[in-house]
Amino acid sequence: MFSFCADPSILERLPWLACYLTTGVHMSFYGSFIKVLLLLAVTAPVALGFGFAGAMAARASFFFVRWIGKAYIALVRGVPDIAFFLFFVIALDQAIEFTRHKVLCPDWELPVRQGNDFVVCQAAKMPLGNASQWVHESYGFSLAVVTFAIVFGAFAANVLFGAMRAVPHAQLETAEAYGMSRRQTFWRVMVPQMWVYALPGLSNLWMVLIKATPLLFLLGVEDIVYWARELGGTKTSRFTDYPHGDWRMWYFFVLLIFYLCFTRVSEIVLDRLMKRLTRGQATTGGEAQRKAA
Repeated sequence: MFSFCADPSILERLPWLACYLTTGVHMSFYGSFIKVLLLLAVTAPVALGFGFAGAMAARASFFFVRWIGKAYIALVRGVPDIAFFLFFVIALDQAIEFTRHKVLCPDWELPVRQGNDFVVCQAAKMPLGNASQWVHESYGFSLAVVTFAIVFGAFAANVLFGAMRAVPHAQLETAEAYGMSRRQTFWRVMVPQMWVYALPGLSNLWMVLIKATPLLFLLGVEDIVYWARELGGTKTSRFTDYPHGDWRMWYFFVLLIFYLCFTRVSEIVLDRLMKRLTRGQATTGGEAQRKAA
C-alpha cells in the first residue's frame, strides 16, 4: 500500500503496523465485513418470504398444504442449526451436481457413490474446476443464503403464524360483514394488522440471525471469523513477511465491537419501527402513545 513497505524487516513500530494493516489479506478481512452485511441484507427478506409462505401454508384449509407448512416449521426448528447447516449444504450441493451429472454425462458408467466418495464427471462440477475465484465464492455464498433463509424462515413462519392468530377475530368478522371475500379479508385486514404482533418476535429473530453469521465459517465461506483466526494466529502462512505473536484476542475483540455496535443500531431502528406500527392500534403500545399525546 505504502512505498516504504518494500522491506518490512527494517521498519519501525508504527510504519510496520501501517504496512501490516494495509496488506492484501487485510483488505480481504475488511471486505468480509461487507460480506456479512450483504448476507444479512439478502437473507432477511428471503427468510421472511419463506416464513410468510410457511405461515400461510400452516393456516391453509387443505390438509395436505397445512401438513407441509406445519411439518416445515416443526422439522427445521427441531434440528440444531449447526447440524442442519452442515447437512443441508452438503445435500444441496450433491443434489445439484447429481442432477447435472445425469443431464450432461448420460454415458457415465461408473457409480456416483464410490465408498465414501461422491464422484461425478468434470462437466457436472459446481462450480467448474476452471471457474474464476469469484464464481466459487458466489456459489458458496448462495448456498449459505439459501440455508440461512430456510432455517430462519421456519422460525419466522412460527412467529407470523402466531401473529395471524393474534389479530382480533372481531375485525375479521366485521370485514366479512361488509362483504369482503376471504382473500380480501386476509390481505386488507389480517396482513396489515399482524405486523404489530409479529415485530417483537421478528426483532428477536433478527438478533439471532446477526449472531448466527459466524456460522458462515463452518460453511466454507471466508467470513470475518475465518480471517480473524487466520490473521491473528501465529501458525499461519498468510504473513511470512510480518511475523507476530498470538493476536487472535485482538482480532476477535474487533469482531465483538462490530457485533455490539450493529446490534445496538438494530435495536434503535426496530424500536422506532415498533412505535410506527403501534400508532393508532388497539394495543398496549398504541394506548401508551395516545396517553402520551
